[in-house]
Amino acid sequence: MLGSGREGPPVYAYDAAPGVPPVSVSRVLGRELPRAGPPAGQVHSHEFFVLAYFERGGGSLRLADHVWPVEAVDAYVVAPGELVGIVGGAGGLQEAEGWTAFFPPEVLGSEAPGAFLSWRAHPLLFPFVRGAAGGTQRLKVPPAERASWSERFAALEAELRLRQDGYRGAALSHFTLLLVGLSRLAVDVAEDLRLRDEPLLAEVFGFIEEHYSERLSLKDVARVVGLTPGHLTTVLRRKTGRTVQDWISERRMAQARKLLVQTNQAVEEVGRRVGHANAAYFVRHFRRAHGITPLAWRRAGRP
Repeated sequence: MLGSGREGPPVYAYDAAPGVPPVSVSRVLGRELPRAGPPAGQVHSHEFFVLAYFERGGGSLRLADHVWPVEAVDAYVVAPGELVGIVGGAGGLQEAEGWTAFFPPEVLGSEAPGAFLSWRAHPLLFPFVRGAAGGTQRLKVPPAERASWSERFAALEAELRLRQDGYRGAALSHFTLLLVGLSRLAVDVAEDLRLRDEPLLAEVFGFIEEHYSERLSLKDVARVVGLTPGHLTTVLRRKTGRTVQDWISERRMAQARKLLVQTNQAVEEVGRRVGHANAAYFVRHFRRAHGITPLAWRRAGRP
């Protein structure tokens, strides 16, 4: 990884080696991080994607404008351009353990979007869109999947390090499975938050789940949970890094993506079923969120 030399916080680019899959994996052992690392509060950004998975918590990360306490089984998705920093400097993660993967869009080869499409159009990269648009995202890996996440990272690291015959295909297979798992977590993030011991979040996300296909506003949700819209916005942003309207929009878009690929319903009908009575507005909203139109998403998601 090479610094870009721009003014302001350092920006790192991915230095791909010819003939090697464009993905790098590092084992994170906080106790082995040099204590004489970046000064406390210093941030940087990347021109590539970062996926971090922590098997053991400890310390805090500053991601965009939010500080996250690093907990066991956290998965973080960091989009290109997001500001990242370790709270307290390099010594702030001394207790943490886990994995990080770094990769440019080219890792997906011929399936990556062409020059006319943003990387936001690729289904396996969509979890990073929320990092670009609404702050870096933290996801919780459920108990049944934690061992497989560790095993996939370890297997990917071993293939890239040993470079035995066929390692390129094997490495990309392990990596693709990680992205598939991440995409499924991102779709189910609201359910994950509802199941945690958060009564307010349970009520908020339960109401969104029941009514996202209808006309729904911040005031509607606030009224149900007995808070003012401003107070609810503050609480939800502090707990999740996103607003009520962000979550309503994401739930609608998740269902829209599913309907576009799995059904032959007209775009207008898809929009109506996810709460957008105005088809033109739905198309504009979808394009703003994904970088392509609903029809282009449908074509990209089918053989």
